[in-house]
Amino acid sequence: MNNLENLNIDKENNKQITASFTTLGCKVNQFETEAMTELLEQEGIKVVQENTNADIYIINTCAVTKESERKSRQFINKAKRLNPNALVVAVGCSVQLNSDKINKETSVDITIGTKHKGEIGRLIKEKLKNNNNNNNNFVDTDMDIIEQFSGKENFEELKISTVHDKTRANIKIQDGCSQFCSYCIIPYVRGPIRSRNHNDIIEEVKKLAANGYKEIVLNGIHISSYGKDQEIENALIKLIEDINLIEGIKRIRLGSLEPKIITEDFVSRISKMDKFCHQFHLSLQSGSDSVLNRMNRKYTTQEYRTNVKLIRKYMPESGITTDIIVGFPGETEEEFKETYEFVKEIRFSRIHVFKYSVREGTTAAKMTDQVNDSIKHDRSQILIELANKISNEFMNNFINKNMEVLIETEKNNNLFEGYTSNYLKVLIKSDKNIKNEIINVSIKDVHDDYLIAQ
Repeated sequence: MNNLENLNIDKENNKQITASFTTLGCKVNQFETEAMTELLEQEGIKVVQENTNADIYIINTCAVTKESERKSRQFINKAKRLNPNALVVAVGCSVQLNSDKINKETSVDITIGTKHKGEIGRLIKEKLKNNNNNNNNFVDTDMDIIEQFSGKENFEELKISTVHDKTRANIKIQDGCSQFCSYCIIPYVRGPIRSRNHNDIIEEVKKLAANGYKEIVLNGIHISSYGKDQEIENALIKLIEDINLIEGIKRIRLGSLEPKIITEDFVSRISKMDKFCHQFHLSLQSGSDSVLNRMNRKYTTQEYRTNVKLIRKYMPESGITTDIIVGFPGETEEEFKETYEFVKEIRFSRIHVFKYSVREGTTAAKMTDQVNDSIKHDRSQILIELANKISNEFMNNFINKNMEVLIETEKNNNLFEGYTSNYLKVLIKSDKNIKNEIINVSIKDVHDDYLIAQ
């Protein structure tokens, strides 16, 4: 018998309790939503699609920018409009950073920070029990769990065994960040680095392989620091090597990496693994050394250049993707030109361009030489145009070549979409359902953001 079987909101019709998730932000948030979904399903709660009528709404919030925080509060209030009688739960980074504002400006019923997400089932049960005992009117019991971080933290174990409507599985292997880049709030809301147990990760990947998942993506807040809190040398590469041995897993992909993790030993070992995807998301943020210094990044453009050459030495067709911030405080026209020229030199397969956004509580927010919004906009457009040109040139390199593609979604009219190992999107027509299959295709053309295959 499910623990919540007798705690129905609609007691007259005795219907099953339903919940809907809205997830903002990064891949780690997406993983944690999947884990919380499984926790609720174990309690007998049916998880329904986003933006549908539900008894419970859970908003997994983001705080990376002021805009993401605003959107988080917007979605919390939207939930009450969808169902005024619903229980609304806010979890995650924005809650950790500013729970007082969320409680003041929204109709939230339960708030949970970036710790104790595993307790979401217990808190919902308590709130629903109070509800049933008070004639279906929610009472204001204390349902806020916002615990501040200390110097030493343990990794909160959240597990998944399946991923809803996905062919790739994101696995959270690490949490927290101790880099303290001058523009970033994340170390304050996610706490210090902490790594998941190696064997726990292996067991989870084995379960996902048994459930038919072919690609595993290793993610975290700062996966390059995996194992450092446990003082384990080469922990990340050892983990990848062990996952490479798991039967059923066909692909291993990594989330965002710090450039300094790219060493000859790391790349040479990875290149020998048949399952490793030839794609590296190497965070850059700026191609100007003076800007990198103000950002408190821990590398120079020369180090970055050397690391890219190492990757291409061992895996010449690798996709190298990155993030770049334009309009960082004090960024001069000359510094922007340095970034522009560096991008031309490196020739990334894809670039995510962001306009710098002031984040209260960070060092950069206190810098006096903030860049005008119109200048940020212009620089963003210039860099995006260059990025699109270079990306298109990279994609054209694969015309008339054969590539393996993991098919992820069926779009329409027998048209399927998937990704290559080096993270290029592919479209192919098929009369049969080829979803979640890895197929060998011939690339015939490039159209918009896609390789066209047959």
